[in-house]
Amino acid sequence: MREVQLSDVEQRVLAAVTALEARGHVPYPDVIAEEAGMSQEDVTAPLHDLVQKNLVHREDSPLEGLDFGPRWCAVQPA
Repeated sequence: MREVQLSDVEQRVLAAVTALEARGHVPYPDVIAEEAGMSQEDVTAPLHDLVQKNLVHREDSPLEGLDFGPRWCAVQPA
């Protein structure tokens, strides 16, 4: 298995997602941004890059009619 190279920003965003999940918080973009010490706009591109690298995935709200935005969850290694 090859190691994926991450930029400093991607590392911060991934660390924020995994820290939020570990504490039982829902990783919404605004919460990820706060955890990473960044603006919400600044985490958008790194989140999409992490999806391309298969390190996070997007989950939409499972409840019909209630959408607080996408959740970004860390991909669990198999």
